Amino acid sequence: MSLNGKTLFITGASRGIGREIALKAATDGANIVVAAKSAEAHPKLLGTIFSVAEEIVAAGGKALPLQLDVRDEEAVKAAMAQAAEHFGSIDALINNAGAIRLKGVEHLEPKRYDLMFQINTRAVMVCSQAALPYLKKTQGHILSLSPPLNLDPKWFASYGPYTTTKYGMSMLTLGMHEEFRKYGISVNALWPKTVIATAAIEFEAGGPAVMKAARLPAIMADAAHAILSSSGRCISGRLLIDEEILHEQGQTDFEQYRYDPAGQLMTDLFVE
Repeated sequence: MSLNGKTLFITGASRGIGREIALKAATDGANIVVAAKSAEAHPKLLGTIFSVAEEIVAAGGKALPLQLDVRDEEAVKAAMAQAAEHFGSIDALINNAGAIRLKGVEHLEPKRYDLMFQINTRAVMVCSQAALPYLKKTQGHILSLSPPLNLDPKWFASYGPYTTTKYGMSMLTLGMHEEFRKYGISVNALWPKTVIATAAIEFEAGGPAVMKAARLPAIMADAAHAILSSSGRCISGRLLIDEEILHEQGQTDFEQYRYDPAGQLMTDLFVE
């Protein structure tokens, strides 16, 4: 199913994976709500809600740039209402906004944990709650960028605070799949098999060396497209890996997604 004319509300869409999902959907002719905090250019981090909106239009879609802090539930409700009024409906919510700090309990500042919890876990509930009245009408999708629930202690040993906030997103995904079954809404999570070349990796979780071992965000965009273009809850209640869903769609070659053709790919966190 094409996303032509469908409205996608994407948080954190001003760069990285969120931007890539937006541009992929735009090639179908989708309407994209670019919901992110980045309204002004950053010296290191490329992309604003306005620059991405221009790219979406150039790719064949329609765009509504909205500056939004997903920690503010009233602002989220207002943005969702504005999006629905502007485009006439909301067909999908993509919970892409995220915060990361790979430290253990001993050394992590409590305010940083608060930030990760609010942006990662709490925002999934807040944004999904605000989108629900509109998604009921379209029997739409909720897609959160969060990992499979792997309870191996190694994923908690060095950065348990971050792990708990990302696993919270995945647990909410499973819960909403059951809770929203009666509304016909599909609810899934998506996570990369390998590290993805984004600003978060470059500046927070590895640096240039890890970037060479990464894939391009396009693989996540293609996987998200496969999920969001499905209908009738045929894909729902799953904590998916990008390669997994693309394999199900018949894709077997993933070489085009390498950031560095000569690099040795590195599996992402929470993936065996």
